[in-house]
Amino acid sequence: MKRPKLAGVFLFVGCLLAYLMFVKRHYAVSKPEAYRLPPHHRAGSDPIGDDRPASAAGQSFQYGIMFDAGSTGTRIHIFKFQIEEKEAPQLAHETFRAIKPGLSAYADDPDKCASGIVELLEVAKSSVPPPIWNITPVVLKATAGLRLLPGDKANHLLDRVRALFLESPFLSRDDSVSIMDGTDEGISAWITVNFLIGGLHSADSPTVGMLDLGGGSTQITFSPQDEKTIQTSPIDYIRSFQMFNNTHTVYTHSYLGLGLMSARLTVLGGVDASPLGGSTELVSPCLAPEYSGSWEHADVVYTLKGQKAGEPVYEACLTKVEKVLYRKVTKASEAADIDFYAFSYYYDRAVDLGVIEEKRGGTIKVADYMEAARRVCSSPSTSPLQSPFLCLDLVYISVLLQELGFPPHKQFKLARTINQVETSWALGATFHYIESLKRH
Repeated sequence: MKRPKLAGVFLFVGCLLAYLMFVKRHYAVSKPEAYRLPPHHRAGSDPIGDDRPASAAGQSFQYGIMFDAGSTGTRIHIFKFQIEEKEAPQLAHETFRAIKPGLSAYADDPDKCASGIVELLEVAKSSVPPPIWNITPVVLKATAGLRLLPGDKANHLLDRVRALFLESPFLSRDDSVSIMDGTDEGISAWITVNFLIGGLHSADSPTVGMLDLGGGSTQITFSPQDEKTIQTSPIDYIRSFQMFNNTHTVYTHSYLGLGLMSARLTVLGGVDASPLGGSTELVSPCLAPEYSGSWEHADVVYTLKGQKAGEPVYEACLTKVEKVLYRKVTKASEAADIDFYAFSYYYDRAVDLGVIEEKRGGTIKVADYMEAARRVCSSPSTSPLQSPFLCLDLVYISVLLQELGFPPHKQFKLARTINQVETSWALGATFHYIESLKRH
């Protein structure tokens, strides 16, 4: 009798073990999210070794890789974000590297751009933990250099980069490589600035406007507080987008050809002159009367001269600039009532005037540019250390700001960095792209 009883005990234990194994297997299958999170959650995984979300204090990390393909070089930004539940992400670290020349230098031989892109991808591989390479987006956005290339040449370069991204271990999609339009540049810079000052961290956080004056184009972006601004503005100036579970509506426009270098050429009369076989000598009332020199722009060398002595330089230059900007710019209602940050040449010319320190930034009023323009243009001669274009540039900036709707008393904040982070469009564009991944 003992042997059958013992056999019964073994049979019972065996059945119990089989049942427990079945329950465990069933639980694992019915709860896959415990092991494999959806992409936008997995992207915030623990960089220490494995692919599970970090659990300490509800924190996790996410990476984004942004290539800024400019006209003079290609720069990579590798952002590491700290993600906390129900809060906007925090920027934990940025790795930056740049190479020269820009992609457009390889327009006639796209394959030659590969070594530089691969070099920067290696930087990304050393900065992002290997277990999360496949869920870390890699993006390239090209700006002025590729915009100016013939379509086929630009497309061949982008296709070559696209192929390299697909061969890389990072997350790459059809829209990972593109030419950025000026409006997106403005919105992305607006996102960067407002993220860095905390304006995007909740629905009721106040935001600031953004003014950027580049070489070829100038942008204005702000969030209207008055519904009337949205109703009365040109339809393509109003854009809405999702960011950190909030919808943001902004007034934004990029004025192509009204950047400082392009405008300088127009004011000097270079657009009307024909450099191909024609004369490149330009005579302008915006230059000191005795000035004679040369200036290179877009691979053309121009010979420059001031007009004859005795003419009031400031008044003559002001008239010329006002003609160039006449009906080219839309006044932004509300702009006078919103706080704005100003960047690029707005910043550089304030440094030239000694209004702000180059490294620290500061504030400036529209009237400061206006008064400086009058003073510089009226000075009897140009000092060797001062740019011969300072008069022209200051007149242009002061007229442009007034045409955009800013009164003389309006004050702007000038900054190159906020909390030690560069105020470029790259950070905002990375956020924008990661948000778009969540919706796919």
